Amino acid sequence: MTVLDSPIPRFHLAMPVDDLAAARHFYGEVLGLEQGRSADTWVDWNLQGHQFVTHLGPGRARRIHNPVDGHDVPVPHFGLLLAVSEFHRLADRLRAAGTAFVIEPYVRFEGQAGEQWTMFLLDPAGNALEFKAFADDSQVFAV
Repeated sequence: MTVLDSPIPRFHLAMPVDDLAAARHFYGEVLGLEQGRSADTWVDWNLQGHQFVTHLGPGRARRIHNPVDGHDVPVPHFGLLLAVSEFHRLADRLRAAGTAFVIEPYVRFEGQAGEQWTMFLLDPAGNALEFKAFADDSQVFAV
């Protein structure tokens, strides 16, 4: 079996943060992720079965934006594809926490192939996150 044959391959992603306490609050309290192992310079998080790690690494590079569907999308970014109901629950949770969105939740590519709910936000270190949801999961890679 190769990695591509795995029914649900998991990814590992490590991102720099400049304040581990702020990262613990945002990822643990605001997003509600389960914390795993940690040390003085890093924290593991369970991102729906994926291993996401915040590593202490102050200093940020200049952010790039690319136009997508009339919005300036921050690059790089990462996130999850959620069920539509989970997407709306997360959007409500983020609003209740006072999160400032880079791009407010909305339907992207409405009426076109790949129609999806999407939202963008920054963590306290300035890392961009995108959460999205497809009503029709077969449209994830639609052209």
